[in-house]
Amino acid sequence: MGQTTFSGPVKSLAGFITGTDTVITAVTASTLAVTSDYNGLTIPVSRAAGTAITLPASSGSQATYSFLISTSVTSNSTTVKVVNSTDVMNGIANVGGTTGTAFSTLASSDTITLNGSTTGGLAGSIITVTDVATGFWRVNANLVGSGTPATPFSATV
Repeated sequence: MGQTTFSGPVKSLAGFITGTDTVITAVTASTLAVTSDYNGLTIPVSRAAGTAITLPASSGSQATYSFLISTSVTSNSTTVKVVNSTDVMNGIANVGGTTGTAFSTLASSDTITLNGSTTGGLAGSIITVTDVATGFWRVNANLVGSGTPATPFSATV
């Protein structure tokens, strides 16, 4: 949005909007501890060697975080995991490869792993998580992969 400079009195019948342009820099670090500052934003993840993303403890706040893989994972893996042994993930991941396959979480799922091929992690993959209740994260992921798709969900925390 452009800026306008006024000289003299200004009258607004509907108020002024300020501070709504939030620009987020792509994550290039090996780790990211998600905080409420990221709520409602799409976070570009741009590290070919993978990034370990840790969510805050769930509380039912309805906070939503989206992670867009903007640089394909080519070594190691990118993970999104809960911060404690109490929280779990509920939801689905669609993984595209030689065929498209939908994978559901299990009762103990707490980690999403993108390996850059069968479990997704190529550029364009996106994961959205929402803090729906104490102990529960809702997951919706559309992952770009290659080869025969495999589930990105596991219980590792």
